[in-house]
Formats: sequence, structure tokens, C-alpha cells
Amino acid sequence: MAEPQIYQLTVGTAFHGLSSQEKLYSHYMAKAAWSGTRVILRQVSPEANDIFDLIMALYHKCDGDWDALAAEAQVNLNETHKFLNYAAMFLSNIGNYFVSHMRAFFFFFFFFFFFFLGSGDQKILPEISRESLRKLASLLDSTSAIFNRIKEPMFAETPSSLGFPGPFTQTAYYLGDESLRSREDLNAVSNAMEDNAILPENTRLRRSGTLENPSYEILQASVEEDEHVIEAKDKPSSSVPVRVVRGDHKDELERVCQYLREAVEHASNDTQRLMLEKIHGSFLTGDLGDYKESQKIWVTDKAPAVETVLGFVEPYRDPLGVRAEFEGIVGIADTAETSRLHNLASIANSLVYRLPWVEGHGKSKGPFEKEMFEPPDFSSVQSLAYCSSLVFPGINLPNYNDIRQETGYKNIIFSNRMVSESSRARGLHMVDPSEQEIFKRHRFHSYYIWVVLHEILGHGTGRFLSETSQGNFNFDPQNPPLNPLTGKPIHSWYRPGQTWTGVFEDLSTTVDECRAELVGAYLIDEPQILELFGYTGQSDVTADDVIYNMYLQLGVDGLRGLENYDPTTNKWGQAHSRAHYAMLRHLLRDSDGLYTIHCDPENKRLTVKLRRSEVLRKGKPSLSRMLLHLHIYRCTADKDSCRKLYEDLSHVDEEALAWREIVISKRDRPLVFCHANTYVEDGEVKLKEYKPTARGVIQSWAERDIDSTSI
Repeated sequence: MAEPQIYQLTVGTAFHGLSSQEKLYSHYMAKAAWSGTRVILRQVSPEANDIFDLIMALYHKCDGDWDALAAEAQVNLNETHKFLNYAAMFLSNIGNYFVSHMRAFFFFFFFFFFFFLGSGDQKILPEISRESLRKLASLLDSTSAIFNRIKEPMFAETPSSLGFPGPFTQTAYYLGDESLRSREDLNAVSNAMEDNAILPENTRLRRSGTLENPSYEILQASVEEDEHVIEAKDKPSSSVPVRVVRGDHKDELERVCQYLREAVEHASNDTQRLMLEKIHGSFLTGDLGDYKESQKIWVTDKAPAVETVLGFVEPYRDPLGVRAEFEGIVGIADTAETSRLHNLASIANSLVYRLPWVEGHGKSKGPFEKEMFEPPDFSSVQSLAYCSSLVFPGINLPNYNDIRQETGYKNIIFSNRMVSESSRARGLHMVDPSEQEIFKRHRFHSYYIWVVLHEILGHGTGRFLSETSQGNFNFDPQNPPLNPLTGKPIHSWYRPGQTWTGVFEDLSTTVDECRAELVGAYLIDEPQILELFGYTGQSDVTADDVIYNMYLQLGVDGLRGLENYDPTTNKWGQAHSRAHYAMLRHLLRDSDGLYTIHCDPENKRLTVKLRRSEVLRKGKPSLSRMLLHLHIYRCTADKDSCRKLYEDLSHVDEEALAWREIVISKRDRPLVFCHANTYVEDGEVKLKEYKPTARGVIQSWAERDIDSTSI
């Protein structure tokens, strides 16, 4: 395992600028966020909570003096160092599967993950020997018992990644033998949930019974416990029995609710109080109707001094793309950078007219774009707490399309997370040696603008053509709009109750991220945008430098995406990586020789070459063509056409497999983040930051007191 690069998420300056009330609010919200840790661990793997307990127990056994622990166990320091690196990786990822930070930018990007062993959500294997870890664990009866439970799954090379259950992959979202065996059964469960207004984000699914007579339990996250049978309204005689079992993650959510009740007492306004009360209610009952109401309220709380996100948010790790991982975030406002982002938001509506599906419609935005583009709340914050398997550079929420289109959404950039990118030049070895220094110097400038555009205009644009209820449409079905790809009337749209993720299933996340990435790349040459961020023909880093670097990054990131492809299963482990690779494949086919990939297998050398003088003449039209296709498929619910195009573009052939071998041989060091903690002393909230070392990361987690039941 490569030694991780550890980065401290410094937040002191922003935190100390808060009022006493805001500090208390941020403290209790941070405690609520970290209290969801065990929910995430349970969602990752059966052994993850035990591994966490082992790390914490060994820390407390030696009070952080790992050298003394090694001496007592008669384990050499090199072996102990390997364990500390493993522990830091495990804690930073909240589990023993590594999410690549490749561009956590893209699920905001950004939104978006992670390199470790090659595929997204790849298993983190300890380098410490089994015998050395046994010796460390043998110092306490409790840790010895834990070690005996986890020694096999912890060290086993398979399952090697997360995904559909199989010989090489596993999931904790679907429990029981053959849990995803029958598409017919899964459709029956989905129909029963839809007819009973049960949203899937905070659920897991467990299969039991025999292969011939299965039954299913929907495990719903809540403090309250009960169970009851549900059925689809028009239940066919062959439908499987489905039971809702409330109380999944009960203990953790009860503790989260305790801290939410404390936070309500220190909220800055009635909007925050009402938001927290709705979140609290949803955690108590499991009803995501309350949670959706909280998100509508959250969107209206503009640019708060303390920004928060709490709930079952991102569905990246669910093989079906609908069930979401718990996430808890607390950020402190970065007012100077937020002002610049607000300036961009103020001109965003004019930029919509530059997009391929809007151009040519005059003053109208056309049938595939909202006529009213409401600038989102766009802010920059410093992360105080980020309880998630991946620390995104930014986020775009909520993920519910009806709220986004009817109420609005927020874009948030985590400035202290973004700064970590300026110290990294991932994929530098794929740039020609003559350009490497310039690429490294300019990369962050391009990256930042690309991420910002991805967020505000990538995830913020588009109109879903829908039958909103039986017989009611948001377009004229008697005179449907013309599809710009075919010149003929559209033939598909969203039916009542259908959503983007439900229709496009496993494609939804990666296609959405790819479309958002394409929007950011397509608009990055707009002078109005570049000037806003200080890039002109006369600036130190010129506008042309930013544009060229972004197109070069497209090539580098496309190749780097191959790290997250598993040739054994022929599956992509990470949505953003697949998107980057698909974009590169399109450009290689469609930009008339703009890109060239030089592959030297003997010397393990892979180089992206780009004709600088033709970047905009050939590159931008090519991006436009791909973007238009994905956008129209998305707007019209044309899943079949989208799948045909996207699976072709993201197919990994023999040539790409040769590229992948070189990429993996030179993978980047994994990135680990070290967060601060807060605590109350004599009624005043104090902040404690830790050294950016493996020992510092472990200490920060130990002092979060995840197991404590008292406030």
C-alpha cells in the first residue's frame, strides 16, 4: 500500500470568526454528523465496525503512544507504521473500501472519488502482517476477540471491491443470499414501495426464504421500531411478500437526534430551527417525506454562517443507484470567496444561452431548458466536520429533482478541501516532460473554474419533459417538441411518478456527472467567466493557459479514470472515472486528431498530446456534440439511446487495458484528510486541530468519542 498523503483541513480562522451562538450550533451539528459514523461503516461491509473498534481500542490502550504499544507487543516499529497508515486510510474513508479522490470534484464534482488499488471502492488491504496485528491485538482480551472475528475478511483479497454481489464484489445494501438475483422480484419490491410512498434512500433490502419462495424485508433507517406488510396497488398473484422493518441504525440515529435537539437551541433563525425539526422527525420515523420538506427549507436558508448537510444523501455505492449513504457535513462560511461565487451566480442565466440546446432559440431557452434559471445559493465554506466515505471538494444538493426544479438548490465549495488540490498534480507523468512544470503550475486554476461551472451550470440546468400526473404534461403532447438529434418529435418522456434515477438506474449517476463535466468544460473559454476569476491575456496565468490546461486535463483524467475499471468483472467502480474515460474516448474519435495518446509499454510511459492551436476549433464542437446527446436523452427519458451511446464510449478495449496497466503502475498516493474537533469547556466552544500524520488522524477520531452515549 502506498503511504498516504495526509492533509490537514485547517478551519481555525473561519471558526474563530463565529459568534458564541454560532460556535455552539456548529459544535452540536458536528457532533450529530460524526454520530452517523457507524451507519456508514455498516453500509460498507460486515467487518467495518469491528475494524473501527479495534483501531480505537488499541489507541486507548496506549493513549496514543504507539511506540510503547509496539514495544509491549514485541512488534517492530516498521510493522506498527504500516498499521498506522492502514488505520488512517480506513478512518478517512470510514471503512475498509477506498473511494478514489480522483475528482471528488464530481459529485459536486465534485462530486465526487478515490485511488488505492485500482478500482473505485477498492478494498484497503493492510500491509502489516497478520501475525504482527495479532500480537498488537493480544494485549487486551477485547481486541483479541475482535481480531479473531475480523482476521479473515480484513486480510482476504476478495471481495476486492463494492458492487453487485459476486466472487469479487460485495454490497451491504442488499442482504441475504441471492439478494439481487431476480429482476422481477426487485421490480415487485420497487412497485410496492412506490405505491406505499416509501422512498429508497434510507433503506436497505434483505432477502430471505427459499429460492423458489423468497420474501423481502425493507430495512428502514429510524429510531422508532415496528414492521408491517406492504403490497402494490395492483398486486399480481405472483408478487413476492414484502415487509417494512423500521429501526435500522436505531442507536446511531437516536444519538444523532440527541445532538439535533441541542443544536436547535442555538440555531440562528426560525428557518434553521424548522429545518432541524423536520430532519429530526425523519430520523425518528424513517419518513423521507419529512426529510424532503427539510431540504426545501434548507434551500431557502441563504449563505448561513454555519452550513450543514445531514442525512442519507449520495447513492454512489448502491449497485442499483437508489439507496444512499449517510452523510454529515458542517462548514464555516468563507465570506471573501463566497462573494466571488455570488458574482458568477448573478450572470449564470446569461451563460445558459451559450449551451448547445439553447443556442438558436433567441430570447427563449427552448423546450429542453427551464425558462427561469434561478441563481442558486452559491457559497464557499471551510469544512469543520465531513462524515462521509469521501470528502468532496464541493456539493450540489438536494438530489431530489422536484425540489431542484420547483424550489431550488445550493452549490457549496469546501475551500480548505480545494486547497489540497493545489499541492497535487495527479497524472503528471502522462504529460509530456516539456510541459510538466507548466501543467503543474496551471492545473489548479483550471480545476477550480471547471468545478465551479460543473456545479452551478452542470447540475443546475436542464428540463425534464414529464407527464406530471395522469393526463397532465409540462409540454404539449399533441405538438411535442422536435428532438435536435433526429429532427423529429420526441417519442419518450417521464411518466407520472418516474424520476431520473429510477428510469436510468445504474447509468443515472455517471451520466449526470459526465453531463455536468461537459458543461463546465464547454463553457470554460467564455471571456466573461475567465475575467471574473482574474484571467485575461495580460494576467500571470493567462486565459489561454487556463483553457489549454483544462483540455489537457480532459485527456489525463480520462486515462486516470481507468484505475477505477475492474477488468476481472468488466465493471466500473466509480461513476466519475467512467465519465472521464467516456469523454476522452469521444474526443479521440470525434475531434479530428486533436488528441493523441502515445503508449510505450516497454518503458511504462503513457503521454497525452494535444494540439494547442486547435483546442477551441476542434475540441469545443466535439464537446458540444457529446453534451447535446446526453442532455436530450436525459430530458426525454430516452434510456435506451443513452445506454447504447454511453456503454460504447465507456467500453474498455485491449488498447485501453494496455493503458490501464501503465496508469496503475504509477498510481498516485492516496489522499487522507485530518479534521478538527470541537469541545465545550466552561460553556465556551474550543477548537482542536491535529498534526497531519497517521497518528494525528487516529487521535482525532479517538477524541470524537463515537461510542459515548452522553452529550
